[in-house]
Parts: sequence; structure tokens; C-alpha cells
Amino acid sequence: MALAKKAAPAAKSPAKAKAPEKKAAPAKPAAKASAKGATAAKAAAPATVTLKHLAGALAEKHATPKKQAETMLVDMVDMMVTHLKGGDRLRIGGFGIIQVKDRPARMGRNPATGAAIEIKASKKVGFRPAKELKEAI
Repeated sequence: MALAKKAAPAAKSPAKAKAPEKKAAPAKPAAKASAKGATAAKAAAPATVTLKHLAGALAEKHATPKKQAETMLVDMVDMMVTHLKGGDRLRIGGFGIIQVKDRPARMGRNPATGAAIEIKASKKVGFRPAKELKEAI
């Protein structure tokens, strides 16, 4: 009987040793899959910084209320839009130049049928980054 008791613990110890190996083996592919998923998610959806995020950062940096910082940024965007509508060009040092460009009417082709179509004249907002911004990125 003493032999049977000794054999039983010996049988359990290899089983215990195998159990962590089985758990560790499936964890490695899962880690690889999560790393691939993180890479794909990072490439697919970069972080989006909103006006509220910028206002919060400015409020902390300059010890002002968040509401006041947000109001100032909203007003700045409104002024920029007003100037762009008026045909002005905005030059922001270290950032770049923003201006409205006129696109004339032109002829194009419908890719599905190949038929010629007229594309109406339009306006677009153009941005030319400053040298400092290009070098920083």
C-alpha cells in the first residue's frame, strides 16, 4: 500500500507540470494575434484630437478654466472661417498657410459607363505646411 501512495503523488506531479505548459502554449499565439490586432488598429484608426482636448490642454497649461479655453478656440475657428469666406489667406507661423482655391469647371468621365460629364466649378480649402511643421513631422 505504501507503494501505491507514493506512485499516486508521482503521477500527479507530472500532470501538474504539464498543465502550465498547456496553458503557456495557447497564450503565445493569442499574444501574437493581439499584437497583430493592435498594429492593424493603430494603422486603421489614429487617435483623434478634438477641440475639447486642445482646450483642456490649454486650460491646464495656462491655469484657466476649460470653458474659457474652449470658448477662445471656438471663436478662433469662427474668425478663421470668416476670413476664408472673405477670400483672405491665413498664415499661421510655424504651422502653415490656409487659403481657398477656385477650381474651374471641367470635363470628366463616368468610370462605369465612360460617358463624358461636366464637373461644376467649386472651391476647395488648400493647406501648405510651414517648413517648421514639415521638419517636426
